Parts: sequence; structure tokens; C-alpha cells
Amino acid sequence: MNQPNPAFNLSAPATAFAADARSTFAANYPEVPHKLTHDLGHHPLMQLDALAALAESLPDSAVEYNRAALPLGLNGEKAPANGIGIGETIRNIATTGSWAALKNIEQSPVYNALLMDLLEELRPTIEARTGAMLKPQGFVFVTSPNGVTPYHFDPEHNILLQLMGSKEMTMFPAADPRFAPDETHESYHTGGPRDLYWRDDLLPGGKVWPLSPGEALFVPVMSPHFVKNGPAPSVSLSITWRSEWSFAEADARAFNSLLRRAGLKPRAPGRWPATNRAKALGWRLARRLLG
Repeated sequence: MNQPNPAFNLSAPATAFAADARSTFAANYPEVPHKLTHDLGHHPLMQLDALAALAESLPDSAVEYNRAALPLGLNGEKAPANGIGIGETIRNIATTGSWAALKNIEQSPVYNALLMDLLEELRPTIEARTGAMLKPQGFVFVTSPNGVTPYHFDPEHNILLQLMGSKEMTMFPAADPRFAPDETHESYHTGGPRDLYWRDDLLPGGKVWPLSPGEALFVPVMSPHFVKNGPAPSVSLSITWRSEWSFAEADARAFNSLLRRAGLKPRAPGRWPATNRAKALGWRLARRLLG
């Protein structure tokens, strides 16, 4: 059973990123994937029993779990259920053959405090580059040995901290339509799924990032990726945030969907530091007019 580390004081601010990690982050944020080190270690809130209790306290909409033996791409299929409850799934993750995601852990006051403490360490760099740190969110991923998280993308700036076990993320360039077509971006930003269609010929375009406890990976906004878990159970924490740039890129994609439906072939939004302001304002106006 996972026992909390008595060295942790939950009433004290959590710190995880040493000066060299913060310097690496500052040299690469917001567009360059990079690894960091962290000192979060065996935090009591990240132990399996604590995470199972958190999962059981969250609303159903904030908990997703299924079998972990999945292909690299779901390609329109649904991941099969594992047939057991979320608490059992997490407590026995070594043997349940499952993958679980706890979403928006900031709904819990103690997990919100942890999330904000971690992001506070990086706030100066974040806000100097991309403006106000918006919509901070935390996600925990608990995975059985050799599980797979299929190919997808996410709209947040994201740092994935590896806490237990190991995994490999294969990441693809965010701005290359070979790996996520413009139409797929537009569909996602107007209500479609984040899952991406996988083809084996895409694999040479990805870079494999191995992660062990004490390591973290920065994932730029909308970078396609899939994840393969190692031979032991894994726990990872994603600390994420949005920026006005990321919201504008999303809204510009949505506006492009209107242009495409009108028979045009719109140019993809620019990556940072392009502002995409005109198209973003166009979508925001259209959204108001359309109700």
C-alpha cells in the first residue's frame, strides 16, 4: 500500500522546479518541446490510495477510464470499458489492465493548492511570453503496465510530470498538417473529438521522449502525440494553462471552419508569436451573432 511521505507538509507550498529547470523552461517556452527535472517526488496527494479517493469524490464528468491495451489510434472507435469501478481501477492498477484520467483535479481544494503552487514557480516566464496565465487545470493519469494512450492532441500548454513508473511519449510537430490536418483542428475547435486518426506511415515524423520519475516534459499547444507505458504501473500529473494566444489560435481555427464551409480554402493560423487576432475576433463576433 502507498504510504504518504512524512517529510511532506501539505500546509506548506509545494515546490518542484529547481533553478536549472526554470531556466530550461524559459529558454524553450512556448513552442519548443523539452524535458525538465522536478522534485515533486513521492507527494502524498499523488499516491494511489489518495488518487483513488480523489477519483471517487469527483463528478462522473471528471473521471475517464477504460482498458489500457489499445492501438496507437482509435480511428473512430471507442475504448472498451474495464468493467470495474474507478476506485478499484486505481488501487489495483498493477493488475487491472487499465488507464484512468482524473480531470480538473483543481475541483478539490488540496489538489488546487498543489496545482497553483507548481504553476506559480513558472508564472514569470509564462506571463512574460504569452500574457496572463489563464484557466489553470490539472490532470492525473494512472496507467497499468504496457498501456497505451492513443494518438490525440490537446489545446493547453502542458507540462507532464512523471511520478511513478515510466513511459514514452511520441510527439509530432504541432504546425504540420501531415500529422493533424487543418480540417481536424477546425472540427475539434467547433465541438469535435480530440482523437486523431493514426496511420503507421506517420511514425517516422515523431520524436520519442522517454520519461522516468523525476522527469517532466513540456508539450506545446496542439502537438499530436501518443503514449506507451513502461513495464510498471505509472502515475503522471499534467499541469496545464491557457493563454490569450492559445485561445486566439483556437478561435481562428473555428473561424476557418466557417470559411471552409463557404467554399474557401483558408490559411492555417500562425503559431506563436503570431496573434491571429483578426480571425479570432471574426469567430467571436460570429458566435455572438449565431447565438
